Amino acid sequence: MTGFFYTYRKKAPDEPPTKIKAIFFRFWRKTLAYPPMKFVDEVSIRVEAGNGGNGCLSFRREKFIPRGGPDGGDGGDGGDVMLVADTNLNTLVDFRYTKVFRAQRGKDGRGAQCTGARGDDLRIRVPVGTIVLNSATNEVIGELLTEHQRLTVACGGKRGLGNTRFKTSTNRAPRKTTEGQPGEKRDLVLELRLLADVGLLGKPNAGKSTLIRAVSSARPKVAGYPFTTLYPNLGVVRIASDRSFVMADIPGLIPGAAEGLGLGIRFLRHLSRTRLLLHLVDMAPEWTDGDLWRDVRDISNELVKFDAELAGRERWLVLNKIDLLPPDERERCGKDLLERLQWNGPVFRISAHTGAGCRELVSHVMKCIGKTKIPRD
Repeated sequence: MTGFFYTYRKKAPDEPPTKIKAIFFRFWRKTLAYPPMKFVDEVSIRVEAGNGGNGCLSFRREKFIPRGGPDGGDGGDGGDVMLVADTNLNTLVDFRYTKVFRAQRGKDGRGAQCTGARGDDLRIRVPVGTIVLNSATNEVIGELLTEHQRLTVACGGKRGLGNTRFKTSTNRAPRKTTEGQPGEKRDLVLELRLLADVGLLGKPNAGKSTLIRAVSSARPKVAGYPFTTLYPNLGVVRIASDRSFVMADIPGLIPGAAEGLGLGIRFLRHLSRTRLLLHLVDMAPEWTDGDLWRDVRDISNELVKFDAELAGRERWLVLNKIDLLPPDERERCGKDLLERLQWNGPVFRISAHTGAGCRELVSHVMKCIGKTKIPRD
C-alpha cells in the first residue's frame, strides 16, 4: 500500500535484522567513527598577543561651551597570551590542528575621555609537565609543573594616548595622538615530559606493560610481539590510602635507538623527572646469560647517549618472568648475569604475569622515593 504520507516497504529476504544493524552501528560509532586519541608530546605553535588600542582625537562640544578643549581618551592595552596547566590533559594532540593563537586587540579610545577596554587575555590549556621553548633560540621560557600554574608567553601591546594627554599651557587644542603598540609575537615549541616517580626501562617484550598492569589500575595493551607499547603509559601505584607513587612505562629500547632505530629514544625524555629507574630483564628460558648481558649493556649505552645525568640516576635491576623457570632455578636465576655485569645495586626477581614478587618490589620502591628528591631540569 502506498500513500502520500505513508509508504510500506517489504523487507528484503537477505536484509539483516534491525537488532544486528543497531549493534554494528554502535560498534562503528565507538571504534571506527571516533578513533582513539593519539599521544603527541611535541608541537610547534605561534602566539600573537593583542595590539594596543589607538588614542582618540576629540574635542569637547557642548552648548554654550564653544571651545571645550580636548577630551580624547586613551586606547586599551592588548590582551596577553598565557598557558595554563590542566591535569585533565595528558597529550598535546589538540595543537596539531590549531597552530596559531591570537589574543584580543585593545579597544580604541573615545570622546569624553573614555578609555578603550583592555583586550581579553587568551588562556591556552596544556598538560602538567609541559616545557615551553623559544623556537628561534631553543631557550627554555618556562615550565608548568602544578595544576592551574600560569605562564605568560606573549605580552599585549601598550595602549595609544588620546589628545587629552598632550594638552599644555601653550597648546590648548592639541591634535596629536599615538597609536597602540603591536603585541608580542613568538614561535614556540611545546614539549611534554610526563611527571612520574618511577620509570620502567627494558627491551621490547620485557614485561614492562604487564608490570604496570599488575601493580596499578592502568591498562596498557599487552601482546606477544615487540613494540606493543607505542607511547608512554602512566599508572598510579597505591600502597595505602595515603601512600602512592606514579609509574611510567615507555616503549622498549633496542641497540641503535639513538640513531633512530625502533621507536628511537625520544620517549626517554619522559623519564627525566623520575626519581628511580626499574630496568626489566626478560628471564625467559630461551635467552642465555650472554644475551641478557648484552641487553643490559645496550640499554645502558643508549641512556648515556641520550643524557648522562639520566644514565647516572639510581637504577634497580628487575629480573622478570621467573614463573617460566623451574622452581629450583628461580633463586639463582641471573647469578651469572650479575657477576658479569658486576652489579652492585638492588636486584628483584618477579613475575609480572602471576604477581610473584611484585608486592615486595613496590614496597621497596615506596621507601626509596620517599628519601629521594625530585630531579629538576
